[in-house]
Amino acid sequence: MSAPEPALLAACRERRARVLQQLRAAGGGVAILPTAPEAMRNRDSDYPYRHDSHFYYLSAFTEPEAVLVLVAGAEAGADRSILFCRPKHEEREIWDGFRYGPEGALAAFGFDEAHSVEELDARLPALLADRAVLAYPLAASSRIDRQVRRWLDAVRTLSRSGVAVPATVLDLHNVLDEMRLFKDAGELAVMRRAGEISAQAHVRAMRTSRAGLREYHLEAELLYEFRRHGAQSVAYNSIVATGANACVLHYRAGPAELRDGDLCLIDAGCELDGYASDITRTFPVSGRFSAAQRELYDLVLAAQEAAIAETRAGVPYNVPHDAAVRVLAQGMLDTGLLDRNQEGTLDDVLANGSYRRFYMHRTGHWLGMDVHDVGEYRVPGLAAAGTERPWRALEPGMVLTVEPGIYVRPAEDVPERYWHIGIRIEDDAVVTGGACELITRGVPVKADEIEALMREGGPR
Repeated sequence: MSAPEPALLAACRERRARVLQQLRAAGGGVAILPTAPEAMRNRDSDYPYRHDSHFYYLSAFTEPEAVLVLVAGAEAGADRSILFCRPKHEEREIWDGFRYGPEGALAAFGFDEAHSVEELDARLPALLADRAVLAYPLAASSRIDRQVRRWLDAVRTLSRSGVAVPATVLDLHNVLDEMRLFKDAGELAVMRRAGEISAQAHVRAMRTSRAGLREYHLEAELLYEFRRHGAQSVAYNSIVATGANACVLHYRAGPAELRDGDLCLIDAGCELDGYASDITRTFPVSGRFSAAQRELYDLVLAAQEAAIAETRAGVPYNVPHDAAVRVLAQGMLDTGLLDRNQEGTLDDVLANGSYRRFYMHRTGHWLGMDVHDVGEYRVPGLAAAGTERPWRALEPGMVLTVEPGIYVRPAEDVPERYWHIGIRIEDDAVVTGGACELITRGVPVKADEIEALMREGGPR
């Protein structure tokens, strides 16, 4: 098994140092962070294992049954990072594959100590004794909560000899969520590559599309492209939705047949080296938009362009969404999706929210290790009584999606030419000091460009 890249290990060391610094500022203490458990799929089959994102962020370690413990000393030089992991086991490695074991992990990952995970219960009480602060993923898992309670109970049994348990408990996720919201240069490089791979997969699906195929055929093209370029997995379950299925926001690729005259909406992205990409494109199955489809497609694209223009440093998070909504709501009035005689002016539509009938989700979300990544959308902290916290301003290093859409289900008061049209356009944007950087535009987005690409035909 190849060792992690030095740059990644250096980044992990720096992140651990930041956590330790915050622990010291809170009075000194211990942070405990387990990775994700393995999950049984059925009988003797497990789901493909995927590490916990927070754990990987601090360790770069991808094996299951591992726990990272950070001990903040009185001074930075006394800090310790300790990994507990599975011991070497010749028989299990024959069946399940290579294990680093404590000695191998210590040599390869740069921790201060490494021990068998089987020693966790014996060693943790001593590490917690007389520490002011305990930080762990509070209430994230009943299993973790039980373990922590067991370790604290072991410390309490020593109270008559003057040993104290931590007086303060912090949610470690709150600390790490804020750190992960801002991506460093190494993270952005991986995310750009993930965006490139996903864009190539969308191009392949467009070129493959034709009437008579089924949704799962296009899903297979996406998966092939992800894996042949080295992506380890999908970042989320791929949406491949043709015809009326595109009006179901979380639809999964199924057996529905692609038909001439219908649109196909694909929302799919790969995960590369622990980081997600997220792209949506909507295209005509047979390569040409109808007049009604083109009308709504251009409306959604205009909404996306308005949101992208507002995705820049210093702008509150909600402003791109509001810009997209304004364009979409005006378009709904112009096309007759919303009746002016019933709804009134654009300001009326924005005030009463009637546009939500056709656009019911927000225009974006944070993106990173998780497709819906961690981080506060409003200014962190407590709001004054009776008030909401303000939306936080976008800052360089944040990454978010920009994904307006429109979804039209049949109804008596809706023009029939728009029935069953579902359109979403989504790209991934890096906030910079100037205009945002779109890292997923390797796949066409303008209607004319999509039609030109599909005329070329065939995957390449």
